[in-house]
Amino acid sequence: MIPSGRREAVLDVLDSEGIDYALTDETSQRGFVGVVTFPLPTEAVEPTLESLRDVGIDPEDAVFISAEAEKGLDALRDRIWDELGLIRIYMDKPGRGVDYDEPLILTAGDTVGDACEKIGGRFDDRFRFARVSGESAAHEDQQVGRDHELADEDVLRLIIDR
Repeated sequence: MIPSGRREAVLDVLDSEGIDYALTDETSQRGFVGVVTFPLPTEAVEPTLESLRDVGIDPEDAVFISAEAEKGLDALRDRIWDELGLIRIYMDKPGRGVDYDEPLILTAGDTVGDACEKIGGRFDDRFRFARVSGESAAHEDQQVGRDHELADEDVLRLIIDR
């Protein structure tokens, strides 16, 4: 991702090094103006990083992957996840336990009420309270209401009227 105000500097470095690249405009308004991808042979990585450092780009802000060697893909996924501000909520389903395989995906700052809305159906209408375990809870199975703000990897059990 290219930080705001650094687009031309990054592209100038890539052009001067003769590196082919693809540029995608960034529209999330998170302080970045674009995402640039470019293939490099292993021996060209360090010299290119040095050139980017010279124009004020911190290589620690970059994610390097090798699709061929399947390296760096987890770091790329984590970076995308963080930049989008997404959190995973694991649902505790009555009689089936906690579903760690398919979490409910919400945005940081979302509440139990937002979770009910996203699940859909009549959960929102029939909501009584919820039990939450994880970072956002003061203790395991804390009883909370709709306004409770959830955190990444919380476990949520909805208690609803039948």
